[in-house]
Amino acid sequence: MKKEPKNFLSVRELGEQGLLKRLQRFCPPEWVGDDAAAIAMTPEPNRSLVVTTDMLVDGVHFSDRTTSAEDVGWRAAAANLSDLAAMGAAPLAITVSLGLQGDTPVSWVEGVYTGMVSCLDRYQTAIAGGDVCKAPVNVISITAIGWVPTDRTIRRQNGKPGDAIVVTGVHGASRAGLELLLHPETGKDWSEEETQELITAHQRPNPRLDVLPILWEVMGEGGEIAGMDSSDGLADAIVQIARASGVGATLDRPLIPLPPSLSQRVGEERALEWALYGGEDFELVLCLAPEVARQFVERLGNRAAIVGTLTKSTRVCLTDSTGAYADEVITQSLSFQHF
Repeated sequence: MKKEPKNFLSVRELGEQGLLKRLQRFCPPEWVGDDAAAIAMTPEPNRSLVVTTDMLVDGVHFSDRTTSAEDVGWRAAAANLSDLAAMGAAPLAITVSLGLQGDTPVSWVEGVYTGMVSCLDRYQTAIAGGDVCKAPVNVISITAIGWVPTDRTIRRQNGKPGDAIVVTGVHGASRAGLELLLHPETGKDWSEEETQELITAHQRPNPRLDVLPILWEVMGEGGEIAGMDSSDGLADAIVQIARASGVGATLDRPLIPLPPSLSQRVGEERALEWALYGGEDFELVLCLAPEVARQFVERLGNRAAIVGTLTKSTRVCLTDSTGAYADEVITQSLSFQHF
C-alpha cells in the first residue's frame, strides 16, 4: 500500500463512522444504512441463488509495485464476478469487508472503491454494504451474490468422457504482465502496445460474464455443463474438473491460446508454463459436447478455442498433436497454493 505525504488524512483520524459515511457514497442509498441490505427479487422456483467469497491480502495478492488502489479494487471485484460467471450466474450485488491499518490513507481506500465501482458498473452490479475494522495488514474481503437458472448451473462435476474442453481468451497474459511490472527490463525490446496489453491483463482482468448469453444460445434447452474459471491457472482448472467428474483429460499443447508473440518474446517453454500455471487470467474453462463446443467457438471467433478432450482414464495429460513433445502428466503442484 502506497504511503501518502504526512498531511494525508488517515482512517484512524477519520474514524470508523466517518469512513463508513464516505464509503456509503459508493453504494445505492436504498441498500445501506441498516444492519443488512434488503434486495428485492422476483420469486421464481427455477432459480438458484449463487454466493461466493474472495479475500485479498496486502503483500499476498497486491502490492504498490504492481497495483494502484484503483487496480486493487478492480481486481477484487473482477475475481468475485469471475466466480459467478464460472457458475453460469448473473451478478446481483456484492458486499465489501475491509481490515485496515490505522495509518492507511483515506484516499487509498476511496481509490479501491472507485476501482470496484468501475468494474461493477460494466455488469450493472452494485455494492450493497459491508464492514470495516482495524487490522495489522490491509485486507479486502468481498462476497458476491448472483442467480442462475437451476438447470443451467455450471458445475465441475458435470464432465463426461468425450466432452470437448473449451477455453475463452488467452492464457499466460496476466503472468506476463506481472513479470513486466516486477522486472520492466524484460520488456525493453517489446512494443509499447504489447507491454500495455499484458500489464492491463494483470491489473484489470475482465470476468467472462459476456460469453454466457452466447453459451446459452448454442446450448438450447438441455444439457449439463462442466466448468470453472482459470484464476489459479489453466492446469489447475482442468485437473479440478477432471477430478470432480471422475474422468481424465488430454490437453493439446499447440492448441492452447497464448498472447500474440509471447512465445517469441520469452520462449515457448516459459510461455506455456505461464499459460498453464501462471493463474489470474480469469477466463472460463468449459467442457461441452463436441458439436456445442464447435458452435460456441465459431460464435466467439478468436475469443475461444477447443484445447482438448475429457477421457475415460483418470490421467490428465498434456499431449502434442504435432509429435514434437512426449506426453506429460499435468498436476496442480506448479499452480499457486497458499499453503
